[in-house]
Amino acid sequence: MRNFDFSPLYRSTIGFDHLSSLLDAVNRNDASQPSYPPYNIELIDKDKYQITMAIAGFVEDELEIQSEKQTLTVKGKKEANEETRNFLHQGIAARNFERRFQLADHVEVVGATLANGLLHIDLVRVIPEAMRPKQIPINAEKPKLVDLGKQSAA
Repeated sequence: MRNFDFSPLYRSTIGFDHLSSLLDAVNRNDASQPSYPPYNIELIDKDKYQITMAIAGFVEDELEIQSEKQTLTVKGKKEANEETRNFLHQGIAARNFERRFQLADHVEVVGATLANGLLHIDLVRVIPEAMRPKQIPINAEKPKLVDLGKQSAA
């Protein structure tokens, strides 16, 4: 079991206290996830990402992509094949799967395409206006503080 001590980070950062629990969750998920299907995660551009999964033999109706609470879940459910086949070697996996990806704050799924046995999931980081850098003016005189408690009572 790997334990990390994040106390030195707390001395110089503010609001990153959820980092420890996030890393623990990722570590638990990574150890329990199977290696099928194989996938790539690619940085396409600043704040643009793409996940590519090799899912040969699956069609759109057999796939489900869901994004909820910073977790992207991709499920594949293969329809039962009534046809009896006599394989001499079966190297193409046609089994059900479920793969989860932890998404960072403000990362959203914007689309998915299926082509040539590859599922491409496009993601983008959308930073809210309130979190974008802003210029703070410097005033020569002391600013007047407003008592919000008195304003709301009026």
